[in-house]
Amino acid sequence: MTGNQVNRVLRIDSSSSAHGRSMTRRLGDEVIKRLNQAYPGAEVIERDLSGGIEFLSDNWVQANMTDPAERNRAQQEILADSDQLVRELDDADVIIITAPVYNFSVPAALKAWIDMVCRARLTFRYTENGSQGLLQDRPVYLVMASGGVAFGSSADFASGYLRHILGFIGIRDVRTVYAERTNTNSSASESAALDMLAQWLPLEAATAAV
Repeated sequence: MTGNQVNRVLRIDSSSSAHGRSMTRRLGDEVIKRLNQAYPGAEVIERDLSGGIEFLSDNWVQANMTDPAERNRAQQEILADSDQLVRELDDADVIIITAPVYNFSVPAALKAWIDMVCRARLTFRYTENGSQGLLQDRPVYLVMASGGVAFGSSADFASGYLRHILGFIGIRDVRTVYAERTNTNSSASESAALDMLAQWLPLEAATAAV
């Protein structure tokens, strides 16, 4: 991304609920709506993880640990889906991640996606001073909803984890949109989340947000 230019938006959904029943998907729609207003013509790449995603295997790990110049064709094929996910991430000027809280943490499909994009020598590396993210920083709209967990509380093992993972690969501009404790008052939770979104992407003058 150069300056305020946004050509490509990557949207990653992870809720197992259908669109009409998912708070995070509805809020994700609102983020897309406001980004489209601010940057008409930007391409939106959608990656819905609810249909399933590859899990790590021993063959995958061994292929990933092999020097890229020495990988055989079978190893290249094993890593092909992961390579595509990394390209989607790296090519995006803006990223939207929608994630409900399941049992105090993130959906299994989102964890699987994380495992596919956290690649040594590709999205991070270890140095004598510790780990270093290799992806260029860019805005991430982190859209989350919880039924009973307060974000930032001792029971929240989801939001801090996602922030940490993004920072681990080099992405630190995380813009949170939280609908918490939706089981108590869903409408109020969604309204509070939209207020948070308005701080990043007001419906008017939204072009200043990125």
